[in-house]
Amino acid sequence: MAKAILNVPEISCEHCEHAITEALAPQAGVRTVAVDIPAKTVTLDYDEAQIDLPRVGTLLDEEGYPVESAVPA
Repeated sequence: MAKAILNVPEISCEHCEHAITEALAPQAGVRTVAVDIPAKTVTLDYDEAQIDLPRVGTLLDEEGYPVESAVPA
């Protein structure tokens, strides 16, 4: 398993948190999704063999939450 912190500047409210969680949680390989609204970050535990960060970025971009950066946690 891997862990990453994604910087997502468009996060502003609980609706954002719900939309991001709903987009990522059902994906194969995603173990946990934690959205920090004040920090505008998403902490993701995932299986690199099933999903990668570019795919996560695409999913979030499709929801209107582009990822500015991602760093290993």
